[in-house]
Amino acid sequence: MNLDPQWVVGFVDGEGCFFIGVQRNPTVKIGFQVIPEFRVVQHKRDLDVLHALKKFFGFGRICRNHDERWEYRVRKLDQLREIAAFFEKYSLRTKKRIDAQRFAKVLILMEEGRHLTNEGLREIEEIALSMNTGNRPRLQALLDEDRVHSGAKTSE
Repeated sequence: MNLDPQWVVGFVDGEGCFFIGVQRNPTVKIGFQVIPEFRVVQHKRDLDVLHALKKFFGFGRICRNHDERWEYRVRKLDQLREIAAFFEKYSLRTKKRIDAQRFAKVLILMEEGRHLTNEGLREIEEIALSMNTGNRPRLQALLDEDRVHSGAKTSE
């Protein structure tokens, strides 16, 4: 299956996810880790599409997501920058375009090392909260808890 860039745009518009995870990690300097991720999930009957996406981009991995669902997933920062550059060149058409832009902004902040500072982490958390997917109540609770412990005020 050979994919066309515009087909990839349409498919990711419907099935893709730009995700910024923030999780507690006591082994890192500021106690939290930022995990950016691009993924596309499909039922196992459409596994060939995920393999075609991996071939199209030239990297990433295919792994089980849940039950009979599988995913094409990219987590390496340099590869995520390539994904972001692709969607800057070939713009998504739905609200997901805004999430892709926010995702690209987080990647830039990470390349600058801002995820390793409390101020930068808070900026990344705010961006992640503005995106459309994931467990946002959990991230908001983590952000609120961190602000309480650090003495920072919650912005309204």
